[in-house]
Amino acid sequence: MRRNGVIGAGGLIAGLLASVFLWLSGSQSRAHEVFPSIVEIEARDGVLHLAFEVTLEAVMAGIDLSEVEDTNAAPQAADYDALRMLPPAALVERLMVFAPIFAANVDLRVDGTAVAMAFDGQEIRDPGDPELVRQTLLRFSAPLPAGAGQAAIGWSRSYGTLIVRQVGTVQTPFTATLAGGETSASFALTGGTTQTGWQVFAGYIPIGFDHILPKGLDHILFVLGLFLLAAHLRPLLWQVTAFTAAHTVTLALGALGWVTVPGSIVEPLIAASIVYVAIENLFTDHLNPWRPMIVFSFGLLHGLGFASVLEEFGLPEAQFVPALLGFNVGVEFGQLTVIALAFLAVGAWFRDKPWYRARITNPVSLAIAAIGVFWVLERTVF
Repeated sequence: MRRNGVIGAGGLIAGLLASVFLWLSGSQSRAHEVFPSIVEIEARDGVLHLAFEVTLEAVMAGIDLSEVEDTNAAPQAADYDALRMLPPAALVERLMVFAPIFAANVDLRVDGTAVAMAFDGQEIRDPGDPELVRQTLLRFSAPLPAGAGQAAIGWSRSYGTLIVRQVGTVQTPFTATLAGGETSASFALTGGTTQTGWQVFAGYIPIGFDHILPKGLDHILFVLGLFLLAAHLRPLLWQVTAFTAAHTVTLALGALGWVTVPGSIVEPLIAASIVYVAIENLFTDHLNPWRPMIVFSFGLLHGLGFASVLEEFGLPEAQFVPALLGFNVGVEFGQLTVIALAFLAVGAWFRDKPWYRARITNPVSLAIAAIGVFWVLERTVF
C-alpha cells in the first residue's frame, strides 16, 4: 500500500509539473503564435489589386514561418520582439525599405508571365497590447495587360502559409490554401475555378485536422478529459458522439453567420468546459447519465470556436457545403487521432489495472484542470 501511495504521489507531482510547463508554453503561444497570411485579389479597371494581411514583424525579422509554430523557437525571436515593440509610425519607416523585398518574394503571374507589383500603402492593425500579435495589411497593385485572362500567385517558402481569396466578382471566386513555396492553380480574373466539389472537400480536411493537431491544445485537452473517464469503447463513444453532434451544429450555424458570439465570450467558456470535465473525472469513476448532455452543451461552444477558424480561412460561396464538410471531417480525424494516441499510450495497456484511476486518471485530470483554470483567468482577466 505504501508503494502504491508513493507512486500515486509521484504521478500527481509529474502532472503538476507538466501543467506548469504547459501554462508557460500556452501563454507564450498567444503572444508569439504564427498565423497564416491572407491575400485578397481583385481585378478592377485594368489593375490587379492585392491586399496581404501578414504578421509583418515576423517576416521582416527573417523568421522561417514554414518551420516554426511559435516565434520564440526561431533564432530571430529577439529581432521579432524588438520590431513588435516599435510604435506603428516607426514600423512604417522600416516598411518603406522592406516593401520592395516583400514584393520580390511574391510570384505573381498573369497568363503565365511574371508581373511586378507596386506598393500602394499599409494599414497597421495595432491591438494596443505589445503582448498580442500585431497584423498589418499591405496593399499592392499590378497593371493588367489588355485581354488578360488568368492569374496565379505564390510566394517565398519562408513566409509560411498563404490563404488566397478572390473578391469583387459575382462569379465563382477562387480560393486556395498554399504552403510556403507553393504556387496556386491559375484562376480566371473575372472569377471562376476549375475545382470540383470533391477537390474543395479534400482541400479543407487538412485545415480541420491542423486545427486539432498540432494547434488545438484546448480541444486536445478536452478530448483527453473525455478519454480519461472512459478508456473503454462504449462510454467513450457516447461522449464523443454527443460532442461531435453538437460542434457540427454550431460550426455550420457559425460558418453561415446565423449565430455569432464574440471570441471574448467563447474562448473563456471553452476553457471552463475543460475545467469542468477534468474536475468531474476526479469525483466519479463512471459515466453519469447527465455527462453526455453536458458534453453536448460544451460541444456547442467548441463548434463556435471552430467557426471562428473557418472565418479566418474563408469558405468559397459556390462550394460552401463541400468546404464545410471537409473541415468538419478534418476536425473529426484530429479528435480520433488524439483518442487513438491516448489509447495506445496508456489505455491499451493499463485501463483494466486496479491502479489506473489513482495513477493516471486523477493526476492527469488534475493537471488538465489546472491548465484550464489558468486559461479562464488569462482569457478574462489578463
